[in-house]
Amino acid sequence: MNKTARASYLHCGLLLLAAGAAFAQSAHDLREWPKTDFSRRTVDLAEIESGGPPKDGIPAIDRPRFVGARAALAWLRPEEPVIVLRVAREARAYPLQILMFHEIVNDEIAGRPVAVTFCPLCNASIVFEREVGGRILDFGTTGRLRHSDLVMYDRQTESWWQQFTGAGIVGQFAGTRLARLPSEIVSFADFSAAHPLGLVLSRETGHARPYGRNPYVGYDDIRQSPFLLSSAPDSRLPPMERVLSVSAGGRHRLYPLSLLEKHPVANRTLARLPYVVFSKAGMASPLDHRNIAEGRLIAAATAFERRVDDRVLEFQLRDGAFVDTTTGSRWNILGEAVAGPLKGRRLAAVDSGVHFAFAWLAFNPESEIVRELP
Repeated sequence: MNKTARASYLHCGLLLLAAGAAFAQSAHDLREWPKTDFSRRTVDLAEIESGGPPKDGIPAIDRPRFVGARAALAWLRPEEPVIVLRVAREARAYPLQILMFHEIVNDEIAGRPVAVTFCPLCNASIVFEREVGGRILDFGTTGRLRHSDLVMYDRQTESWWQQFTGAGIVGQFAGTRLARLPSEIVSFADFSAAHPLGLVLSRETGHARPYGRNPYVGYDDIRQSPFLLSSAPDSRLPPMERVLSVSAGGRHRLYPLSLLEKHPVANRTLARLPYVVFSKAGMASPLDHRNIAEGRLIAAATAFERRVDDRVLEFQLRDGAFVDTTTGSRWNILGEAVAGPLKGRRLAAVDSGVHFAFAWLAFNPESEIVRELP
C-alpha cells in the first residue's frame, strides 16, 4: 500500500497495526468474543491477523434501504461499479462506494436472506445465503484478516467465517460452508440499462461515511503489494492483477483482465461445461482515485453457461455487441438477450468472480492461468 493509500486508510479511522501481528487468545480477545468456541477451528489461529479496526469497527448494514435507479443518478455516476444481484424477478445493485465502508449488507431479496459482501483488500465481491441449517444468521466484521481477506462473524454464535470461501473457520460453524448466489460487478450504466426498474442500495444507511471516496487510493496499482499478506504471493501473476475466475467440476481457470481487455469474448469448456466469458471496458476502478467516480476506466468481466435448451451457442463481438452466431440474438454483459429470437432469455450463471490474483491463488493455488486467447 503506498503512502497516499496508507494516509487515507488512517483518515478513515482504521488504525494499521504492525504487519505480521498474529491473533492471540488473550484475556481481552476472550472478553470481546464470549460466544466464540476457539477450540473448534479449521485453520491455525496464527494465520488470522488484526487489520486494525475492532469488532464491528467497520459496521455492516443491517437495515438496507433502496431507491430506484433513476433516483440514484443524483449521487451515483454511470461508470461507477456496482454489485448486481438477481433473484427470481428482482434485481438490485449495491454500489461499491457504499460497500467500501461497510463490507457486508445483511439483506433479503425475493424472500431469501442474503449477505452481500465486499473485501476491498482482495477486490472480492461475493453473495451468500444467510440461512444455515434452517437458522438465519446475521453477519458482521471481526476486524481480522486471513490472507489479507475479510474474516466475518455471525452474531448468533460468533463463529468466524472466511469471506473469500464462505467457510466457517472458528467456532460452532467451523467446517460449515455458506451457499453462494451468483452476482456480478458491472458499471451502474450497464445495470440501469438492463434493469431500469431495479433497486439500488441507498446512502441512507444510518451511518455517516464519506460515500463516493476511496480510502485505499492507488491500492490496485499493478506494482503494489497486498496489505497484510504474511506469505509470499504466487509468482505466476502480478499480485494486484485483476482476474476472472471460472470454476467447474473441481477445476479452476483464471483469465487476467489485461488479456480480456484485448479479447472481450471467449467461448470455452471446463470439465464438460461450455461457458462464455464477456468483457466490457468503461467501468471505474473503485480502488484508484480518491473519488471513485474518477477512477481509471477498467473492464468488467462476467462468465455464463452458453447452453440454451439443447443448443450450445457460440458468441462473438459484433459492432460492439455480444452476439450468438446461431440465432443472431444480442446479449448484454449480464448474460441477458436484449434483441433477436432469444430476447428475454438469460444465460445460466457459472461459478465465477473477479478478484485480485494474489487472493484467488492464496486459496486456490492449483488454478490454471489462461495466457492466450485467439
